[in-house]
Amino acid sequence: MRDAPTILHLDMDAFYAAVEQAAKPSLRGKPVIVGGLGPRGVVATASYEARRFGVHSAMPTAQARRRCPNAAYLIPRFGFYRSISQTVMELLAGLSPLVEPLSLDEAFVDLEAGGTPPDGAAARTVARQLRADIRAATGLAASVGLAGSKMLAKIGSEQAKPDGLVVLEPGSERELLAPLPVRTLPGVGPATAETLRRAGITTVGDAAESGREELLRMLGRAHGPALYAMALGRDDRPVVAERKSKSVSVEDTFDTDVTDRARIQSELARLAERCAQRLRAAGRSGRTVVIKVRRYDFATLTRSDTLRGPTDDSAVIREAAERLLEAVDTTAGVRLLGVGVSGLADYTQEDLFAQAAGDDRGGPLEADTQARPAPEPPAGSKPVSAPPAASPPPTPAPASQRLWLPGLDVRHTEHGPGWVQGSGVGRVTVRFEQPGSPPGRVRTFRADDPALTPGEPLPLVPGGHAAGPDPPSHAPPGPPAHPEPSSPAAGPGSPTLGMSSP
Repeated sequence: MRDAPTILHLDMDAFYAAVEQAAKPSLRGKPVIVGGLGPRGVVATASYEARRFGVHSAMPTAQARRRCPNAAYLIPRFGFYRSISQTVMELLAGLSPLVEPLSLDEAFVDLEAGGTPPDGAAARTVARQLRADIRAATGLAASVGLAGSKMLAKIGSEQAKPDGLVVLEPGSERELLAPLPVRTLPGVGPATAETLRRAGITTVGDAAESGREELLRMLGRAHGPALYAMALGRDDRPVVAERKSKSVSVEDTFDTDVTDRARIQSELARLAERCAQRLRAAGRSGRTVVIKVRRYDFATLTRSDTLRGPTDDSAVIREAAERLLEAVDTTAGVRLLGVGVSGLADYTQEDLFAQAAGDDRGGPLEADTQARPAPEPPAGSKPVSAPPAASPPPTPAPASQRLWLPGLDVRHTEHGPGWVQGSGVGRVTVRFEQPGSPPGRVRTFRADDPALTPGEPLPLVPGGHAAGPDPPSHAPPGPPAHPEPSSPAAGPGSPTLGMSSP
């Protein structure tokens, strides 16, 4: 713990949805939901307007449609989101050499390592200017928490949402944490929270009062003492500049259960190729090939095969995945299939032909044939995975075979740039507008119209659209808030929490 709030946590507000609202003027101020659109799709991000209807991340899209039928449902444009994320991360890198990205829209920054004096006022000034710079560069809003530890900085940014700045002064930790749900603490997932609930521990204050020995007895030596320390507000984790991915993986969820073994094998081969492409694009290789199979009843199995050396060869990965699939019964149906590679390295083993074909020394060194549960993520955290790498540009499909998905960028030879609003029955509806323009007109074309082609995202207009004005209703309680002084970055309601004056 530090004596000054010089650890900064940045979280872009409803990032994917906010990008879409900024890129599509007709969607500003309206519910926008980004995610999978099929029968088994899942919400990736919901705008604040959609959250008022109870829509949230990880909710099945079908459920979201029932709660908010009039929202705009769009597929993600991850390549575009990555380009905007890079702009934000470059601004963070200008503050400090110690920037720890957690996802495309979230990161920790150690301000002291960048020369900011260990003083609350100096940290506030830096944070206000950062939020102003992000809005100027991208037109998007960001929420920032400042504290003496990573845990409290993240809690601060959650309380600052949307478009705010919260400073948690050292010394106010116990007062802030006591009423919060125990799942607020890093590392407390559903299973741990249920164990604690059965013992009558539901808040962080309950955990602190239960004592170190009781938590050690309940959760073991690996987790009990750490949870007790965090319940007291103690968190000495440093900001780590480089967080190398531990694995690279790809997976697909099918609209209907797949029972045909030949198709499952074909899908597995396709996933193995995509996984290998991501490895090569990242300049990495790996020793352990993993497959993930989620069956019709939601039971999820993983199987792994550790090779003798790291590889990025799609044939090696594919054949290892196929060997693993042989031990999995898929006759009742598969709803999700995935292929991953872990044990990453920065080099490849050149001669892996024996691994691909199997050699005479007994096959893989290790093979795990037991289903294993996924580890609990930290409460409120976002999944961190290797970002999808850019693949070679695909050959454009003939006009008659194009799939026009809602949200995709298009261009018409006469009407210019626009985006797909909907399609079906051989027709595609396009709204012709672009960042910074007024809401555009809607036109409908034949799906095979040769004048209509896929387009590229257009840059956002700096200083433009901000996130919704109302804070989410699930913001955790805390000490009394005091308004931040007005600044180019801080809105009139941005609070400062803690004992010191702004």
